[in-house]
Amino acid sequence: MKKIQVLGTGCPKCKKLAQVVEEAVKELSIEAEIIKVTDINEIMEFGVMSTPGLVVDGEVKFAGRVPSVAQIKEVLK
Repeated sequence: MKKIQVLGTGCPKCKKLAQVVEEAVKELSIEAEIIKVTDINEIMEFGVMSTPGLVVDGEVKFAGRVPSVAQIKEVLK
């Protein structure tokens, strides 16, 4: 099972990223634990300076933008 962390303080882009991630997981029919990380100190521990950020299995995949469903699916495969 993949561990997916959505890094963001709750801004509109952060919420959008969470929706896009959920859609990508659903389309791929994979098991994933989606965790929303809202604590700024935890976010900075990943080295992400601009939100939203996407971390998959401990590795930062995107930061500072909302990738498309297709881009997220590529990362999750």
